[in-house]
Amino acid sequence: MTGAGGAEGPGGPRASASAGPEGDGATEPGGALGPAAERAARRREQRGWYFYDWANSVFSTSVLTVFLGPYLTSVAEAAADASGYVHPLGIPVRAGSYFAYAVSASVLLSVLVMPLAGAMADRSGRKKPMLGAFAYLGAAATTGMFFLDGDRYLLGGALLVVANVCFATAAVVYNSFLPQIATPDERDAVSSRGWAFGYAAGSLVLVANLALFLGHESLGVTEGTAVRICLASAGLWWAVFTIVPLRRLRDRPVLARRFPTGGADGVEPDAVPSASAPLRGGLRQLVRTLRDLRRYPLTLLFLAAYLLYNDGVQTVITQASVFGSRELGMDQTTLIGAILLVQVLAVVGALSMGRLAARYGAKRTILGSLVAWTATVGAGYVLPAGAPVWFFVLAAAIGMVLGGTQALSRSLFAQLVPPGKEAEYFSLYEVSDRGTSWLGPLVFGLAYQFTGSYRDAIVSLVVFFVLGFVLLTRVPVARAVAAVGAPAPERI
Repeated sequence: MTGAGGAEGPGGPRASASAGPEGDGATEPGGALGPAAERAARRREQRGWYFYDWANSVFSTSVLTVFLGPYLTSVAEAAADASGYVHPLGIPVRAGSYFAYAVSASVLLSVLVMPLAGAMADRSGRKKPMLGAFAYLGAAATTGMFFLDGDRYLLGGALLVVANVCFATAAVVYNSFLPQIATPDERDAVSSRGWAFGYAAGSLVLVANLALFLGHESLGVTEGTAVRICLASAGLWWAVFTIVPLRRLRDRPVLARRFPTGGADGVEPDAVPSASAPLRGGLRQLVRTLRDLRRYPLTLLFLAAYLLYNDGVQTVITQASVFGSRELGMDQTTLIGAILLVQVLAVVGALSMGRLAARYGAKRTILGSLVAWTATVGAGYVLPAGAPVWFFVLAAAIGMVLGGTQALSRSLFAQLVPPGKEAEYFSLYEVSDRGTSWLGPLVFGLAYQFTGSYRDAIVSLVVFFVLGFVLLTRVPVARAVAAVGAPAPERI
């Protein structure tokens, strides 16, 4: 694709020979950017890339975590029959379960959409238009939640499914830019800064939304209207700040990918997409990618480790409020305060763990974070009830390891992706996250069912961190990077 600075090559933007005076290090013979100009162009893209985390994180925080669940449930209850059921597509569903079912449907659909979108992004080389399309469709659906009132539960479910699928699919395309905009030695720091931007935005918007929600009477609006404004504001925020990455990120030409069993000269047949049949080519590439996974067993081993420990992380996040309210007797104000504390400290944690990774390597730092997760979950088992101070201490511990674990997992996986297949493999990364997000809650629920104790349920999650730790120790990162043919960072 041709950008404002001229044609782009696989390693990044290229400028014309007239882009700067000769001899200043900005250009080299033939029009290629010099090292200093390449670094400057890369930094510009990285700063734009951070802003998509800033843009989309408010959907996860304000919409999914705080406001939409209780509100959509109340809308479904308003539409329920005398027995408490609603009937989407003629299926009887308890109103109290409608939100959970809608989330499950969106996760299932996203698992089907993400690999196809990733394959098409890599085949076409037009990642930026795909990022914009999914981001703005998701933002539009979220903004449309302003019209979710009365008994419009079907509208709410449909908007939730569209927004959550687009949120997940846009994240695949967004993450796939990381190996292209950062050198191997920069990826831990760049990924950590992106997560920090996201948590900072989530905290900022959540504070504003909570101020509106708690003060709605003084502002002359109903509680329902306040919630709908909060939901719509997340969509508007997502849309406005997506402009920044779309202006700064650049598409790269598609790389011809080589395999031992490829076509003539070792080049994979049909590796470069034809403009006439992107969907058909995307489906063929998806099948090829699934077969190709067998070539990279060490990348698969990392995905298995990530699947386990990340499921533990996600379950702690989703079940902490239940544990706090039911087992520890925390009120709603305390729970909201704990959520904000986690968001704020996740910024600090992501940046701090990024610095640790620069010194000790991403793998060692993630392993250290899993030890911290195990200790934190174990501490929850002995946390006294009715003691908000200790609950905030627990929330602080979660915040300090949350952002860093997620950020470094993303950057470490970026090292293990075959060049030219970034979006395809990041779709599998997201599938490993979303496609198995029921395992942790299932273990949590079974533990509570058999013991009747949320303390036993929360401590049962230790198994995910321990197994994830064990599998991750068995991933020889240097060999895994060499196996996919990618350049290795100085410290791994």
